[in-house]
Amino acid sequence: MAYWQFPRYVTVGEKRAKADRTLKKLKKKNPDIQPIVIEGRTLGKTWWGRAWNENLERYADYANRIGRGRTYVRHGAVLDLRIDPGLVSALVQGSTSRPYTVTITIKPLAKKIWKEIKTGCTGRFESLQDLLAGIFPKALSEIFTARGKGLFPSPAEITLDCSCPDWAEMCKHVAAVLYGIGARLDKDPALFFRLRKVRMEDLVSEAMEETTGKLLEKAEKKTGRVIEDADLENVFGIVMEDRLDYGGKKSPKPLPDSTPRKPVKRPPAAVSAGKKKTAPADDKTLILDVVLASRTGITIPSLCKRTGLNPVKVRNIIYKAHKEGIIERPSRGTYAWKRAKVPPIKASDVVLKIIGRSVKGVSFSLIRKKSGLDDKRLRNIIFRLSKQGKITRAARGVYVAVNR
Repeated sequence: MAYWQFPRYVTVGEKRAKADRTLKKLKKKNPDIQPIVIEGRTLGKTWWGRAWNENLERYADYANRIGRGRTYVRHGAVLDLRIDPGLVSALVQGSTSRPYTVTITIKPLAKKIWKEIKTGCTGRFESLQDLLAGIFPKALSEIFTARGKGLFPSPAEITLDCSCPDWAEMCKHVAAVLYGIGARLDKDPALFFRLRKVRMEDLVSEAMEETTGKLLEKAEKKTGRVIEDADLENVFGIVMEDRLDYGGKKSPKPLPDSTPRKPVKRPPAAVSAGKKKTAPADDKTLILDVVLASRTGITIPSLCKRTGLNPVKVRNIIYKAHKEGIIERPSRGTYAWKRAKVPPIKASDVVLKIIGRSVKGVSFSLIRKKSGLDDKRLRNIIFRLSKQGKITRAARGVYVAVNR
């Protein structure tokens, strides 16, 4: 009912209750719905969330109207938000009974800009964990957030659409979704690279590859002061150690010399005849031990730094170990010990196992403590297990497994 042609004031409690009712209805149809839940007063808690919000607020096109979405997103009005390559789709609870549909289209990052960003990141990252955690020099932060040349989109690259009757392009429902994207990036920054259609691994792996390439170029350059092994044998009569052949050009055979000289005894062969010769066991063992000690993987430059070996030798040993199936490459430029693949454990199986250990039943709070799941996800899992007949409620808030 309106008073003097003005709509009735709706309290915050009423808005929250309405959004909760709609969310419960949507969850019955789609249990995997992904609402935006803001904990505390701060909208952006990590570097990625804060940088996303600040990027939008600094543009005049958005600065005057985007603030309308803060209240909406804090009150739980964004019932569902999904981030796909170049597209964000969401459901937002408004004044009507049915939620509004919001679609935000974002152009992919230009290849030229992406190439410049990767060049600026050369040698400045150690791991993907540092990138996702926002741990990098201030200079990289400025590169990422550069206006029109960074990772974050400008208004010209964003297309907004909402099913509400508001004529403005930036309605409060769209504004709430834009802030909701920042909240989602707080939990999973990798979604940002998915949205901009680029591979976050490139910032680390390609930067490492470029650094390694420069080192290899320096290592492969030969000056006039270097004498080939074959020349040493001819001039001084020295027998060099067996050289490994990695598919390159073979060294020329020494020319026959008319001057007789005493035969030089070669050291005993390390391997039996007919078998391929491998790198010295101490170098190979040293490299493989370093790879084994690394849980998430290690790059060629890091291996050279830790072992003190030549990059060419490290690459040859790594190449052979990869061909033999000893190590694997989890990402570009990163190598790790090859382990047996273990199927991922489902959260529902963990909850069912916790409940099944107790005969009298387990309380909701204890399940949450042991599983580490949040309230909403745990309630959804318990609901599904109850529907499947795997558990039952022994008392209020206490659940017990059904023996079959």
